[in-house]
Amino acid sequence: MYRPQIKVCDCTIRDGGLMNNSHFSVETVRKVFQACCAAGIDIVELGYRNSKNMFSPEKYGAWRFCDEEMLRKVVGDQKNPDVKIAVMQDAHKADAVDILPKSESVVDIIRVATYVKDIDKAIALANSATEKGYEATINIMAISHCLERELDEALAQIENETSVIACYIVDSFGSLYSEDVDYLVNKYSRYLKSKEIGAHFHNQQQLAYANTIEAIIKNSNYLDGTLFGLGRAAGNCPTELLIGFLKNPKYDVRPLLGIIGSEILPMQKQITWGYNIPYMLSGMLNIHPKEALALMDLPDDDPLKTDFVGFYETITAETDS
Repeated sequence: MYRPQIKVCDCTIRDGGLMNNSHFSVETVRKVFQACCAAGIDIVELGYRNSKNMFSPEKYGAWRFCDEEMLRKVVGDQKNPDVKIAVMQDAHKADAVDILPKSESVVDIIRVATYVKDIDKAIALANSATEKGYEATINIMAISHCLERELDEALAQIENETSVIACYIVDSFGSLYSEDVDYLVNKYSRYLKSKEIGAHFHNQQQLAYANTIEAIIKNSNYLDGTLFGLGRAAGNCPTELLIGFLKNPKYDVRPLLGIIGSEILPMQKQITWGYNIPYMLSGMLNIHPKEALALMDLPDDDPLKTDFVGFYETITAETDS
């Protein structure tokens, strides 16, 4: 699939940071960034720009805040003009004042993540970012829990009240199937006449890559992935698989293979992500993976960690209630 309008965003540090409270070393982040640049990735998301009033710097690492000083340690003096740097703001956990004027920042894109109920907050943040000189996107999280009317209204607002470059479908719970992707991309297309459609999928049911392909086929042009799928719970569409599918000669998978071997795989000694039964069950039931994450954090010798039947009965009882 070669389409020159397609932009690939690697979210390894941002989404992967949800599994270790954003505690990556500067050297690791620099190496990931350099590998993505060498691979021809269009956008590299280096973390969150969330409020220190809501997240403790004692608990969370530097990439939950992405201060300019830290970003410049990663980017260096010679910024690659072909690679855009992104940070994310959560609409309900961020403040517009945390974003400097574009002239004072190495960041190019502010990605605003929001639940549909917080769309007005998201629009305010996105508009503030564009007024300061950035490009912006709005990423609608937990799309599988959105009420139809609320989603319609939110999309209409995004089209009419913002100048964002893209609006994302975000499968936060990894519960979508290809027919859901078709439906949502078609819906977005009806409302968003002047915006691109983005795709960000989680892998609870091992469908993140397949659903990303389905979104591409339906003309989504902004595509998220992470190296080796590193991300919250079961992770995301693997960036290396995605650029292999795209067949664009600008992309080179070799730098990604190198960084996966040297930096990402060793993280599995401290972080557990990827397909697992608790994550699968949360995706199948279309629920937040917080209970599954808690189960996976139990010591390996705790019998509850592999009591999948008991876990299933517990979360289905909660769902039924």
